[in-house]
Amino acid sequence: MPQFAFLEGQPFWVIYCTLLVVILLRAPATYWIGRGLGAGVTRSRMGERLGPKLDSAKRRIDRYGAPVVTLSFFTVGMQTAINFSAGAVRMRFPRYFAAVFVGGLAWAGLWGVVIAGLVGTWLELFLKSPWTAVGVVVAAAVAVTVLVVRSRVASRSRDTEGAPDAEPVRVGEVAEPADPDFPRT
Repeated sequence: MPQFAFLEGQPFWVIYCTLLVVILLRAPATYWIGRGLGAGVTRSRMGERLGPKLDSAKRRIDRYGAPVVTLSFFTVGMQTAINFSAGAVRMRFPRYFAAVFVGGLAWAGLWGVVIAGLVGTWLELFLKSPWTAVGVVVAAAVAVTVLVVRSRVASRSRDTEGAPDAEPVRVGEVAEPADPDFPRT
């Protein structure tokens, strides 16, 4: 990978530690930028209008946002938005940083081993044969789409199997429960 070319040929622990330091610097920097801009929004007319709703959202994010921050490291393109948002709503920093640390440990391992290998291999293929590299991406997208569609169709058919056909209830009638063991009052 061009941005990590200096890590080429280094032992895994050097790559892992370097990537961990990168994420532990980058994510909090994004958080603090969001926190600074969020303070301005809180003091603005929009913040005054939102008032209690904004305070409620802040409390919820401070309480339940840590898992979201941690899981954001398993996504592509969402980390920055989530870190920025955590700062904008003023999530408590110790809680935020603990979530970043856990997510960063996983991210450095994933990026260092799996993702860098896949992306690096794809980039190498792209430099040798761009059409083949694009074909690989298209084939992967088609495969994922087929798997998702097949899974949804299977879950829908499971949901409708065995479900008795419901008879319409006329106005003024009380529907009888389908289960004969259902207690009647």
